[in-house]
Amino acid sequence: MPDVRALTEQDLRHWKLIEDFQDVLGPIAAKNPLAPSFSDPRRTLGYASYLSLFLFGLFNPAVQSMRQLCAISELKKVQNTTGCGKVSLGSFSETQRLLEPDLLKQVFEQFVERVPRENPRDVRLQHLELIAQDGSLWAALPRMAWAEYGVGKQGQAKGVRLHLRFNIIKDCPEDALLTVGKGSETEALRQMLLPRQTTVADRLYGKSYRLFEQIDRVGAFFVFRLQDIAVIQGEQELPISPADAQAGVVRHAWVHLGATEQLRSMRVRLVEIRLQGRHLLLVTNLPLAEASPELVALIYRRRWSIELFFRWIKCVLGTRHFFAESPQGVALQIYLALIAAVMVQLLTGQRPNQRVMDLLQFYMLGWATPEELARLLPKYSAKRPGAAKS
Repeated sequence: MPDVRALTEQDLRHWKLIEDFQDVLGPIAAKNPLAPSFSDPRRTLGYASYLSLFLFGLFNPAVQSMRQLCAISELKKVQNTTGCGKVSLGSFSETQRLLEPDLLKQVFEQFVERVPRENPRDVRLQHLELIAQDGSLWAALPRMAWAEYGVGKQGQAKGVRLHLRFNIIKDCPEDALLTVGKGSETEALRQMLLPRQTTVADRLYGKSYRLFEQIDRVGAFFVFRLQDIAVIQGEQELPISPADAQAGVVRHAWVHLGATEQLRSMRVRLVEIRLQGRHLLLVTNLPLAEASPELVALIYRRRWSIELFFRWIKCVLGTRHFFAESPQGVALQIYLALIAAVMVQLLTGQRPNQRVMDLLQFYMLGWATPEELARLLPKYSAKRPGAAKS
């Protein structure tokens, strides 16, 4: 994770979350077709004001529903910040159906481009584009009929799934796809693949041997964990260095996976690890010259950064409650949450902990001055114990 920046009062006075968001949104919206309704002179709620109110609501810990979000639109502070007037429930509900989520995806991608690629603490990772891939479920309201069942131990509740690609070196989200709760995580990976990137993922992705070949064909790489019951056909044992052994590597080999010829995988490198009571079977198509067994083990450990991000966006940013209930509205909220996460990281140089996020929310709401924020941020910006390091 990048080091925390020392923020001055001047930095904070120039940080205007909504204005910065609107500055990026405007040019992108100008290049994309918008619903004809936004050109109607009778319309009082424009797309920029609507999205700004939505984003502002994410920074207000008291707002947990569409009704509350519309209620705060009557406040002068909110109107001055977002540029909107009083918003009715009907207007808010209608507007979410007029906007395509791809508009916000483009805004999100532009903010991601601004995040600097820091030098990783382990220089052996600097030549790799390491991307952790995973999915996370959000429970949907029972009346959200479009959200298929898929949440809960027996999949008995409705839900939506965020498929996320997370840049391990930048420590920030890089790409996102939203589906219903039963959406296939391996199919999402196929859609989101990019050449030269190394996808790091858990056992769910390691079950699809055809996925290995698809990743390899596009010129990309993977480090996946296998299930312990995987059938492994050894081809050639490879040497283990003292550094590999110290990292817990007990086997390094070229192998094929699958019990039958029909199910057989492409040739992959197997790295078996036994360390501190844990047993890991990892496979990769990274060339040996680029990733030793020890480095493969290190790469997989960095996958934990995406789990920390999911926890942060749900618990610290507070996206457990949907302000909108349509597919478009839910997608807009998720993209706005990702945009907020990246914008805050650009300001502070890190993903804020709960105390820092509280301070930023107080500042956004006008409860804290730039002077107070500059004084208190260093006090509460200490790294979280156990946070992933690049």
